[in-house]
Amino acid sequence: MTTQHAPFHYWRGRLIPEELQLGWAPFYNLGFLLFLFMPALFDYQGKTEMYWIGMPAGILWPTLATVAVFLPLYFRAHWSGGRSPIAYTLAIAALGFLLLPVNPFANTYIIYAVAFVAQIGRRLALRLLWVAAILLAFLLEIVLVRFPIFIFALTTIIAVAVFFGNHFYGENARKRAELKLSHDEVRRLAALAERERIGRDLHDLLGHTLSLVALKSELAGKLFERDPAAARREIDDVTRVARDALTQVRRAVSGIRAAGLAAELASARLLLESDGIAFQYEFGDVALPVEVETACALVVREAITNIQRHARAATAEVKLESDNGQAILSISDDGRGNAIVPGNGLSGMRERVEALAGSLRIDSRPGTGTRIEVRLPLPSPREISTTPLATPPLAAQ
Repeated sequence: MTTQHAPFHYWRGRLIPEELQLGWAPFYNLGFLLFLFMPALFDYQGKTEMYWIGMPAGILWPTLATVAVFLPLYFRAHWSGGRSPIAYTLAIAALGFLLLPVNPFANTYIIYAVAFVAQIGRRLALRLLWVAAILLAFLLEIVLVRFPIFIFALTTIIAVAVFFGNHFYGENARKRAELKLSHDEVRRLAALAERERIGRDLHDLLGHTLSLVALKSELAGKLFERDPAAARREIDDVTRVARDALTQVRRAVSGIRAAGLAAELASARLLLESDGIAFQYEFGDVALPVEVETACALVVREAITNIQRHARAATAEVKLESDNGQAILSISDDGRGNAIVPGNGLSGMRERVEALAGSLRIDSRPGTGTRIEVRLPLPSPREISTTPLATPPLAAQ
């Protein structure tokens, strides 16, 4: 059984939406509920009521009752998806207001409620109004029950810090989601442009070829009885033209399946520069067959993703050149080094390169950045007709 289908992961997925990518953090955050039981550390020997686990029954049982109500609210709030977080937030805050007269550590619920305010709406001003409203209501109750004002001050400091942490985390997650959509859109538009180009090429190619086939076939039919030898020559020409057209069509159609290197570079610039990483590339005069360009594009995609996620780099560079019948692709960064994460991505890069009789070398030492170099053999012009690499849509810096 894989880890993904283990019981703990199954129940985590049932309680917290996987698309939030929060991992186990929501479960760790439940540890703050222990503060509700801090009264057990205080001396209540002057009271005559029954004790349970070191706490007076008059504090323990109301506290346990609120915890039983809080847990379903807590998990459901993660599923609200922006539709009804206000209801869950106010319900959690209400638990704190109800428990505060008997348990001074009920401010724990107020902090949880303020944390969930970061899910309300999109505007920071609106969220701050909700934070202020909850904290003002808490201050009013502190005054009414005559608790020390430092409880309010400490609660406010912690709650505001937690709120801004959640707010900025949510904003970064939203920007990452928007960036992924832009990233995918660049690839989609590049693929669409390539398909349109191939469609035009096929139209031009087949229009000319089929006209020639029709003309020669008609001529062969007229010459069949008068000059059989000339008719046979025309039929041979028709066969040759048809075979040449078939070869060209196959090459054109194979381009539809190719991942364009130019599109990957445009996508890479969008991804890295949105994270403040300067990106530049340099191309020599290299004509790549479709399968080689596809392999290079996928290596660039995996390497750039690795830089963005793990390298902590300030700059990144991609170079493509040819030497002694080989295409040489290098991707380098000035990050922390030793940041290559083994996995399916790295294995996929190596397998695709080796399938084309190429080699992949990774130089990644701590503090020196990372450099990936791919060498792929280029067929001679006689072996295959290649299309020059499309000019990248963004000028090199």
